[in-house]
Amino acid sequence: MYTQAMSVGPQDQAAKVQSAEEAQKLAAFEARVGEGEFVEAKDWMPEHYRKTLVRQISQHAHSEIVGMLPEGNWVTRAPTLKRKAILMAKIQDEGGHGLYLYSAAETLGTSRDQMLEALHSGKAKYSSIFNYPTLNWADIGVIGWLVDGAAIMNQVPLCRCSYAPYARAMIRICREESFHQRQGYESLLVMMQKGTPEQQALVQDAVNRWWWPSLMMFGPHDKDSPNSEQSMRWGIKRISNDDLRQKFVDATIPQAEVLGVTVPDPDLKWNAEREHYDFGAIDWDEFWRVVGGDGPCNRERLATRVKAWDEGAWVREAALAHAKKQATKAQAA
Repeated sequence: MYTQAMSVGPQDQAAKVQSAEEAQKLAAFEARVGEGEFVEAKDWMPEHYRKTLVRQISQHAHSEIVGMLPEGNWVTRAPTLKRKAILMAKIQDEGGHGLYLYSAAETLGTSRDQMLEALHSGKAKYSSIFNYPTLNWADIGVIGWLVDGAAIMNQVPLCRCSYAPYARAMIRICREESFHQRQGYESLLVMMQKGTPEQQALVQDAVNRWWWPSLMMFGPHDKDSPNSEQSMRWGIKRISNDDLRQKFVDATIPQAEVLGVTVPDPDLKWNAEREHYDFGAIDWDEFWRVVGGDGPCNRERLATRVKAWDEGAWVREAALAHAKKQATKAQAA
């Protein structure tokens, strides 16, 4: 071993120089992001930074696209024309969010086809929350209030993500998510204040089923999250999982009191000393089970996405053929 270490040929010398150059670039990069500067697509970045962003942004994009499915089957069953129009607009927004995010991820050198293949094969993940069923109309309101509320809490700090294309995409996304949260809350408020006892019971039942999965949206505890520390240091994340979850609980409980619903947590109480709500333990076994593919709707959601991709193949082929034809004409002109 000592002899081998002392033997430095041309390739070893080049590797050492490259390693030293990489170290200098890494130090300069970390100094930049430490000072709050943004990183653009053509800037040098560590490979792990690139891979972390591709994983996070593509997972975010997948979540937006898959997130259309729990609501889509309620468009034809919305109780009024107003609610139908609102729900259709929201679903359209979510499709647009997915397109923004896929575009941001493509600036990192990964194609949209690659990202979608990873989703369809089960290699890539999306938010576990979208593997739960929407059993009645109140679920649609609760998704707007709790799920989109948790999404906003997660996503607003991403407007200051160190990777500029992602941060820019998030500004518009967060504005539209705010609309989604407000329409969901307003829908529930109408049901609770003007609805029948049966409708009020539906709202409470939906809150009971969606509360804990909404808290799981912030991810595992910081100590159990393998990527959080590095992402925080590089400015990809700005606030830790546990701090975001606490902010969400503190903001949501007063809203629940206005609605007249209770969350299914007997351990919930205001802690005057901390000036925050204390809340009960999350069932992480359920979280990891759903992430691992064994949730109530995992197979259904994925199968629906794969079916849509397969049935849309002719549209993609036609678009590519048209683009090729136009390019040929442009070259001939």
